[in-house]
Amino acid sequence: MKTSDPLTRRFALRLGPPPRQRRRRFELGKALPALAVFASVRLTGVILATLWSLHLGRHPRTVLGLAWDGHWYWHLSQYGYGLIVHSKGSHGVHNDLAFFPLFPGLIRAGATVLPIGPINVALLIAWSAALVAAWGVYAVGELLHTRRVGIILVALWALLPHAILLTMAYAEPLMTAFSAWSLYAMLTRRWLTAGTLAILAGLCRPNGLAVAVAVVTGAVAHLWQLRRAGEPTAARAWATAAVAPLGWLGYIGWVGLRTHDPVGYFHVQSLWGSRFDFGHYTAHMFKHVIVGHDTLVVYVTAAIVLGSLLLFVFCVLNRMPLPLLTYCAVLMVIALGGTHFFTSKPRFLLPAFPLLLPLAVHLARSRLRTVVVLLTALAGVSLFYGTYLLTVSHRAL
Repeated sequence: MKTSDPLTRRFALRLGPPPRQRRRRFELGKALPALAVFASVRLTGVILATLWSLHLGRHPRTVLGLAWDGHWYWHLSQYGYGLIVHSKGSHGVHNDLAFFPLFPGLIRAGATVLPIGPINVALLIAWSAALVAAWGVYAVGELLHTRRVGIILVALWALLPHAILLTMAYAEPLMTAFSAWSLYAMLTRRWLTAGTLAILAGLCRPNGLAVAVAVVTGAVAHLWQLRRAGEPTAARAWATAAVAPLGWLGYIGWVGLRTHDPVGYFHVQSLWGSRFDFGHYTAHMFKHVIVGHDTLVVYVTAAIVLGSLLLFVFCVLNRMPLPLLTYCAVLMVIALGGTHFFTSKPRFLLPAFPLLLPLAVHLARSRLRTVVVLLTALAGVSLFYGTYLLTVSHRAL
């Protein structure tokens, strides 16, 4: 409501912005060191990838914006669904219905407003979402532990060997942004916000289902506690549990209608070679790694998978909140239980940032020199491996 009284206007200006806005600025100010670390690491990764791409005679924007799934997202943003590609030398049929709609939809919307082209828009969205995701990762770490833990958690997430994906035109940064803030909202009992963000995460990627399952688990656990305490149940928690899966279910249902098959989406995935076999394929690949020979990316993938399993055990032993455990567990089941695309499994695990919490807590208790040395070593490995992964390796990301 506006006022024409000069004295009232001066008093309002003296008070400053509303309390909620001041609180958001304060929270952003606390997160700035973590965001600065994240931006510095990922910008260095982009510079290295750019320089090596130019050395190889490739355009950096093409490498970052159109590699692998990036080309599919670009095509969807320009022409919509309907592209089917038959693989040469195999029986695979690559149908663009395998890709969820939110990221290409945002690219199309942004390209109609910004005169910079769809590839640049896709990269802008991915980079912006990665920063928002880093802020959410920090917020969860600080909420559960301390500010120092939050900063170290962001640094570890930014230095994952496959974190180069956070600067590519992929949907993972967008999904992680919605996931992190949905989990934060749920931990702080902001039920409707958590449910809305879970819907959006479910429209980003197939493993966005993990956010919905985590939010439903948190809501049901909260309702159960209220019931045991004899207190009235919270209507917002019920509503959150009901709406959280709607984004994921909505797209699965739409594909079912389009293909005239209730499980049409899973049939589309199977034609890509991706099926759920309860980990048989993953176990076979580990056997292959032990008794056979393969490329560097396969060995690093195996190490990342084993490390994720070990970190999950530590999360359980440290009694991480049930919704975060559920979120990580579902992501791991989807990643490790599926067939094909073994070298893509680190990408599927990229949103599982809570797995890094035990390590972040341990480092936060260490001396500063230890933390600096370890993070510097991780930076060297991550940045050079990310450049290799993007510009030299021909394995699917």
